[in-house]
Amino acid sequence: MKAWLLKDFGLQNLQPGEVTTPDPQAGELLVKVGAVSLNFRDKAIVDGIYEPHRVPKPLIPVSDASGTIVAVGSGVTRFKVADRVNSTLYSRWIDGAPGLDEPNYCLGMPLPGGLAEYMIIHEESAVCAPASMSDEEASTLPIAALTAWYSLMDVGRLEPGQTVLVQGTGGVSIFAAQIAAAHGARVIVTSSKDENLARVKALIGRGNVEGVNYRTHPDWERKVLELTNGIGVDITIDVAGGNGINQSVAATKVQGIIAQVGFLTGQTTALNLMPVIFRQTTIRGIAAAPRSSFERMNVFLDLHKIKPVIDRVYSFDEAVQAFEHLSSGPFGKVVIKIANV
Repeated sequence: MKAWLLKDFGLQNLQPGEVTTPDPQAGELLVKVGAVSLNFRDKAIVDGIYEPHRVPKPLIPVSDASGTIVAVGSGVTRFKVADRVNSTLYSRWIDGAPGLDEPNYCLGMPLPGGLAEYMIIHEESAVCAPASMSDEEASTLPIAALTAWYSLMDVGRLEPGQTVLVQGTGGVSIFAAQIAAAHGARVIVTSSKDENLARVKALIGRGNVEGVNYRTHPDWERKVLELTNGIGVDITIDVAGGNGINQSVAATKVQGIIAQVGFLTGQTTALNLMPVIFRQTTIRGIAAAPRSSFERMNVFLDLHKIKPVIDRVYSFDEAVQAFEHLSSGPFGKVVIKIANV
């Protein structure tokens, strides 16, 4: 089968090739990949800044995929040939709390990912792809949508009328804005581009979305406090990381929750502890979610007719260009179409 192989760190070392099509073993599904979507995790793996000691070489990268089952291994009962399924990042995290060894079983690293004609997904980790979505749309769900959902609904216990702060207009952030607004929450979005803030407001189509340009307002946490009458937001979705976490603490209400989902500006931080202590802030690291949460999310997305926002779809041969586009800060998701390769 055709596949993209990461032979060493650096985008120049992501190269097309051919490898043996895998045979599904007991409990496994062989999926003809329809589409994959890119996350910052995928870029960080290619760049060698995401757990580089775990990365096998060569590696078929990219965790998030949607496709059709073409063969099954012995003992498979949850799915059948011709079913459409989604991958999940943590292939053994089904419900409850994650195990200590979950990172050992992540698709796209260290396990082979979906940037190929076919991939193996264990039946226990697979999720039915929403019938209302194309493969391109469904491929955006496993990390971006699920991280937003888990942060807001399972961890944050979001209630209608509460306020959510969303950083940026990438995949996780757009899904968070859509989910929060659909649940009846007020949304505040930060971005460096006024046009992106306007696009979010147009997308949500409700009067409960406000935007803050962090270039215009470098102390954006003060603007957020102004918009919340000095109280702060109930839940902050922090995708930036780095020392900006201190601004997130300031923008979040007393005993509020910060869902730390990303590290766009850095994996380390100089955290000011006194504001965290005095505001009694909960900072919760989020690394996707279990399969059970994915299944609950899909019901919600279908009920509220939420559609993924895709910035651009690339062909299989344009995988490198897709990664380059991801680096430029897309509005929503970057997708690679695999089917018909």
